[in-house]
Amino acid sequence: MMREVNYLTDKSQDSEKGLSFKEQILRDLEEANEQILKIEKEYDLPDRSIETPSSPKEDEASTPPPKGEEVEQQPEASPAVADEKGSEPSKTTLKEPSQKPVEDKLSRSTRHQKKKKQNKIAKRIVRTVVTILLVVIVATGIFAATYVNSALKPMDKNATEFVTVEIPAGSSNREIGSILEKKGLVKNGQFFNYYTKFKNYSNFKSGYFNLQKSMDLETIIQKLQEEGTKTPQPPVLGKVTVPEGYSIDQIAEAITTDVSTKKKGKTPYKKDDFLKAVQDEAFIEKMVAKYPKLLANLPSKDSGVRYRLEGYLFPATYNYGKDTKVEDMIEQMLAAMDQKLSSYYDTLESKNLTVNEVLTLASLVEKEGANDQDRKDIASVFYNRLNQDMPLQSNIAILYAQGKLGQKTTLKEDATIDTELDSPFNIYKNTGLMPGPVDSPGVSAIEATVNPSKTDYLYFVANVETGEVFFAKTYEEHNKNVEEHVNSKLTQASSN
Repeated sequence: MMREVNYLTDKSQDSEKGLSFKEQILRDLEEANEQILKIEKEYDLPDRSIETPSSPKEDEASTPPPKGEEVEQQPEASPAVADEKGSEPSKTTLKEPSQKPVEDKLSRSTRHQKKKKQNKIAKRIVRTVVTILLVVIVATGIFAATYVNSALKPMDKNATEFVTVEIPAGSSNREIGSILEKKGLVKNGQFFNYYTKFKNYSNFKSGYFNLQKSMDLETIIQKLQEEGTKTPQPPVLGKVTVPEGYSIDQIAEAITTDVSTKKKGKTPYKKDDFLKAVQDEAFIEKMVAKYPKLLANLPSKDSGVRYRLEGYLFPATYNYGKDTKVEDMIEQMLAAMDQKLSSYYDTLESKNLTVNEVLTLASLVEKEGANDQDRKDIASVFYNRLNQDMPLQSNIAILYAQGKLGQKTTLKEDATIDTELDSPFNIYKNTGLMPGPVDSPGVSAIEATVNPSKTDYLYFVANVETGEVFFAKTYEEHNKNVEEHVNSKLTQASSN
């Protein structure tokens, strides 16, 4: 406990020790401070020791006020500690331990406000990051779409020169892409690799190819899926296709269309130029001399044929280049027919058949039959009728004479053809073969004509709408087939 002091009664004792009044107060404050430190240590309280003034100048408030003057209470002063006898409290001040819960509440409030602020900052950061990610994703998508679109387009849409490319056998998509990139034909070889794998393009051919920088990626892929050449060849400008069963009039139309790309364009050839060349006698005689086996029995001008070379132009796809003339295109077709018939020449001679006879009969078989077996059976009917000197009675020849061959006909139109037409192609009236073919037969029709089925059929009727063919050995059976498969259909069509 602190020593109890009465400054009014004990002045004589301290003055005897030579201590002034102020020095007595400072001494007592030091003793009080020591007692406070002991209490704090014993009860584990925060440091609340009293700061002892160092000099009278530094703390004038420690000097007792003159008599009759009141001491003004300082706002920040703590409650005074009273002595044991109930005397006036000393100037020593202590913060009560009861203030700690208030401080804890303030601390919790501060922490709550701080956490709330941190949450707002965190949300702001998340929104910013998400926004940035979305912007990056959208930007990446736009860039990717732009790049893909650019990579699919031609490297130079105005380029006209050809670039010869060699694709070694067994080359992978990646290796082909690298070759094309080095030649300046594609933007990126790796993109070619990924794109062709994504689209499942894998059937690329080997050899030499003539490509252009004006070709888009799909066109280049299409070109590489065709057969390459073993040696470098003059550039191919385009392709024309002659379908099986086409007449010369139809072929003249076909050569005006370039089929080398998906977007079919125009060739440098005109229909009138083709028809003029195919009837040029000087050109024909030149071809007769060049392909003697094929054209040995070519129909004469006065035989009644429309075109002497009708049926001799093989149906296939042909390339043309910058310097390819229309006569060159016709010669390619003649050369192809000669090559296809080369394996049949000896057989024809042994059967006492001419090329013109085979191609004439095959041109009918081509149009009448829809599949290989039907063609062989139809050829057998024609041979059986020829052997019995019966007219062939094929509507195909009549339609050709009328200029309607190749046009889509109905059952009604097919049943009402003019069988009294005055034409060497009217094989309803005339026995034997026509003077020449009516269209260009394909390999299947030629094979069926050279090696027909062995049957007793003398009649057949075909449904022009379905292609189905019905055979008969007698005229009665044939009439029954006509009634069931043709006339009944006509009746149904009329009622509808």
